[in-house]
Amino acid sequence: MANRKKLDPAVSPRAAFGERLRRLREEHGWTQDELAARTGYSASHISGVETGSRTPTSAFTASADRALGTGEALTRQGAATRDSAILDGFPEFVVQEGQATEIRLFELGAMPGLFQTPAYAAAITTGAVRRGAITEVQAEERLALLARRQQSLARTPSPQVYAVLDESCIRQHVGGPGVMAEQLDHLATIADRPNTVVQVAPFMLGERRSLNKPVTLVTMVDRSCMAYAESAHSGQLERDMRFVGPLLTSYHQLQVEALSQADSVALINQVRKGTS
Repeated sequence: MANRKKLDPAVSPRAAFGERLRRLREEHGWTQDELAARTGYSASHISGVETGSRTPTSAFTASADRALGTGEALTRQGAATRDSAILDGFPEFVVQEGQATEIRLFELGAMPGLFQTPAYAAAITTGAVRRGAITEVQAEERLALLARRQQSLARTPSPQVYAVLDESCIRQHVGGPGVMAEQLDHLATIADRPNTVVQVAPFMLGERRSLNKPVTLVTMVDRSCMAYAESAHSGQLERDMRFVGPLLTSYHQLQVEALSQADSVALINQVRKGTS
């Protein structure tokens, strides 16, 4: 049981469903293989649902209800997970992020979630609600999860955080001048923390910018590394070093090409003056 993943039902509706499914399975004294045989799904599918990395479909929840004798309880709870605004793969990443010793991130267009002020984060989600991309309930879910992620940075010992932000992150206005001024002040404060390095990748890098999509790389206590990236509809947590290794190389190349932290903070403060 050394590799058993801890489940935090507060992370997301998928995590809550996974925790309940695992508890019910273990109350029956079944392994994942045994539940798989009773539901017609693979053990890896059961594992993915239990860890919150896979969304339980209506067919799966109906099958699990029959196998576990839970009436329609899992079917009802499963429906809530499919209404979640949290992408598949992200809950599993959040668990790893909360245990990482080092976090490296590259972001485009908007402030990284870990650095967002409440007002900035609220403006982002409000915009998504107005466009009809998410519901108000889903917006609240996103903001609650973001707050928990930010709180995890205060753990002891604190993770070392390296952030390279495309210049668009500090120049794209979100929420109006007041919100942006507060956000840029907050970013400069974050850069002053002893465990955080903030660099800006200026527009002028052009073809020298080695990453063109947002990515987060985490290093764990055992020095293993993982990468997380998103498409429009899903998130992917990658552990295979055949894929993670080249991303680490690209990240280090980008750090070399980006502005130094001192020059980055100077640019942040310069942009900040323009929001007044």
